[in-house]
Amino acid sequence: MKEIHSRDNAFYKGLKKLAESARERKKRGLTLLDGLHLVEAWEKQYGALETLIVSHSARQNREILAWLGTRPVTLLSDALLRELGLVETPSGIVAVAPIPQPALQPDYASDALLLDGVQDPGNLGTLLRTAAAAGVRQVLLSPDCAAPWSPKVLRAGQGAHFLLAIHSDADLLAFMKDYQGSTLVTCLEGARSLYETVWPGAAAWIFGAEGQGVRPELIAAAQQRVHIPMPGGTESLNVGAAAAVCLFEQLRRRLLLQP
Repeated sequence: MKEIHSRDNAFYKGLKKLAESARERKKRGLTLLDGLHLVEAWEKQYGALETLIVSHSARQNREILAWLGTRPVTLLSDALLRELGLVETPSGIVAVAPIPQPALQPDYASDALLLDGVQDPGNLGTLLRTAAAAGVRQVLLSPDCAAPWSPKVLRAGQGAHFLLAIHSDADLLAFMKDYQGSTLVTCLEGARSLYETVWPGAAAWIFGAEGQGVRPELIAAAQQRVHIPMPGGTESLNVGAAAAVCLFEQLRRRLLLQP
């Protein structure tokens, strides 16, 4: 078992860069997974991870110890693990993981979630988790979205990343023009109720950040504009909640068509 006691250690400096820099993660093709749930989700999908880091206090955690067994780990003090700043409350176990690479081109005939400028890590992770839960398997992110493989987005996604093809820095407008299914955007102006809207086959749903919403050019390019009825009097929903309503309405309709 290797122990690290200094923040000047070269390996620790490398971890710190991965924790703080999207550019470093992209350059090295690596990210950090915090928590046993995320590590298990990764390994279920892709196989065993080689680099595991455990804090001193986590050595008292029976669940972590039982899972680790005789696997080699690097030991960090609790203070050094906290300084990585991965999440507000570190779990005590961290893994270095390769970032999965999607196909070079998205699938223009399958369901998709398009996100325009969603910058809050918690919201982005929730949206990825919602897409995976509803059976949508590809997500396209505009260049101004939060970094999807950051530790905070990973924590919010709760393993959904490993079930999705995530296309970062995507040209959403170009995708919409070539898409073979229906393109739907949530907005207010000129929109029909979600429950009155009909879309056959595959669908690409476009959602934007809470403040700015979806860019006008994307709204103009969408085939259908949809709004979610809210008789309770509120003006809007959190983007994660809005996406959940739409994607699970889509799932509900499809389940009704099954024999």
